[in-house]
Amino acid sequence: MAHVTEPRPGWVERLVAGDRSYEIVAAFSPIDRIIAVKKGLPAMLLSRMASDMSIPRDRLYFWLGIARTTANRKVNKGETLSQDESERALGIARLVGEVQKVVSESGNPEGFDAARWTADWLEEPNEALGGRPPGEFMDTADGRDLVSGLVAKMQSGAYA
Repeated sequence: MAHVTEPRPGWVERLVAGDRSYEIVAAFSPIDRIIAVKKGLPAMLLSRMASDMSIPRDRLYFWLGIARTTANRKVNKGETLSQDESERALGIARLVGEVQKVVSESGNPEGFDAARWTADWLEEPNEALGGRPPGEFMDTADGRDLVSGLVAKMQSGAYA
């Protein structure tokens, strides 16, 4: 059996350190994502993501469907997220990366804060979701796919 290693070595450490290059996560292949999720992401990534998005950690925990006490304990003790928690956290990081990519390819990325824009957008009611905010869908795989599809439609010019 082959040894499972981290995709794109150092990407988690760079994000935790404040790199904000979420586009690398959006570029992961399915195998890269599976490897990262099976390895488990450091809980400290949740603090970094909340900071990058300019939101309270509790808001991020809500979107991810992770209990505040569990998340805070894991962050404070430097623990690793479970496979399920890692998958959900990677989903938000990937969404921010998709937004960065859309703006880089279709607009002017100078001065654009993809993490903050994504957080604001996740809070806004969306007609395509029956008037519900996209953040309500980020705690399930199907919900993350649905929300990601809305971002892809923005790039193509379709209504989102």
